[in-house]
Amino acid sequence: MEIARYVVGEAVWAPSVHNTQPWWFSADSAGLSLYAEPARQLTVADPAGREMLISCGAALFTARLALRVAGYVPQARILPDPARPLLVARLGWRPGPAPTDYERRLYAQVRQRRSHRGGFAPLPVAPELLTLLREAVGRHGAVLRVITDEGTRFALAEVVQAAERTLQLDGARVRERSAWASPPGRARADGVPATAYPARAELTRPYFPSPDFGRGRGWGHRSLSIVPGRSAGTVCLLETSSDEPADWISAGQALQRILLACTACGVAAALHSQPFELGWGHEPGRGFRLAVEGTNVTAWGGV
Repeated sequence: MEIARYVVGEAVWAPSVHNTQPWWFSADSAGLSLYAEPARQLTVADPAGREMLISCGAALFTARLALRVAGYVPQARILPDPARPLLVARLGWRPGPAPTDYERRLYAQVRQRRSHRGGFAPLPVAPELLTLLREAVGRHGAVLRVITDEGTRFALAEVVQAAERTLQLDGARVRERSAWASPPGRARADGVPATAYPARAELTRPYFPSPDFGRGRGWGHRSLSIVPGRSAGTVCLLETSSDEPADWISAGQALQRILLACTACGVAAALHSQPFELGWGHEPGRGFRLAVEGTNVTAWGGV
């Protein structure tokens, strides 16, 4: 049970949509079970549970990484019981070789990683990092596509802008988002604190707006606000071959691997899930897409 407590203690630091932390764990003699927690699901923005399962996938990757750093080989079974769709994974482990330096570097970022909600310095992402990220997501059956065409970059930005405007006009969606936004000075273990986003939005080129958690109330961290000449960063798409629950879990694992690798390289990451909250980011049977921007990499999509 000691190793189980250690693994869960690290896994809960994974990113999740609006920091809802929509998971719970149980332990037995065979290992750990990871469940999705529907009580923490965004029922308006995420009725299918896509972002909930992406979040659980990020927690699963973090748990697997914690086991590796402890000297174990993780053995995960995804969606092992069709009769229990909320059972995301069964996780066991056996003694294995010592962790690699790369695994240790990723693990060191688990509690350091934070989502970025603003612009970026006008610096390119190192090609070597992009190559590393492409190879990394391939381990999870995903593909990272870097968007270099300027017209496509602006088109993606327009989609995110339109989605954010639409969300702000929908009372039910606004109330759900606000329920996970903490007022300044209020301490809670989940949700998005006012220190996690700028008090005023940074206008980047092209403009990828972050979710408006402050709702014009002056909430937010003022030291994060308005710096002229900020870049939108490098824009990418993280794609899966299909759009099923197992793919959403794979996308979450791939995304967490990306975020930890970026943090280890001093690269910030921002997440934009607004189009998915409106059902614009997918077509049934046609795959799942996360847009990632950043130069800091940013991700548009699920977590």
